[in-house]
Amino acid sequence: MTVMNIPILIANILTLLAFLVHTFVGDRELKLIEPRDQPDRKFQKREKWTMARSGWHWISLDLLFATIGLGIINFTDYLGSENLLLSILALYFLGYGFAWLTGIIISKSFPGNFIKLGQWILLWLISGLIYWGIQ
Repeated sequence: MTVMNIPILIANILTLLAFLVHTFVGDRELKLIEPRDQPDRKFQKREKWTMARSGWHWISLDLLFATIGLGIINFTDYLGSENLLLSILALYFLGYGFAWLTGIIISKSFPGNFIKLGQWILLWLISGLIYWGIQ
């Protein structure tokens, strides 16, 4: 029986919640900007929107796999060396946080953009919890 690692468990819960919100609430929000009844003979707007939606759910799949990986670590003894996977996941979420923050920085600013688009905080929190759990 594996010993429960509280920081890793919290990271696992946050990752699961992020997956659920990203997948279902995020898709509903994407539908708000879906091009409709707009003259676009080459369907460029439809193509770009579909690409953005597909990319969106690519991230959803990343979050699902991270959730599954953390769940395997939290609730089984299946893996022989968990620290390598945990180190990769800590760097993965840290990198995603930097990518998100960079996107905000290089985009046109609006009031409260760093807080309204504060997913970088969640990503770094998950990264920090995983790193803490390794120690």
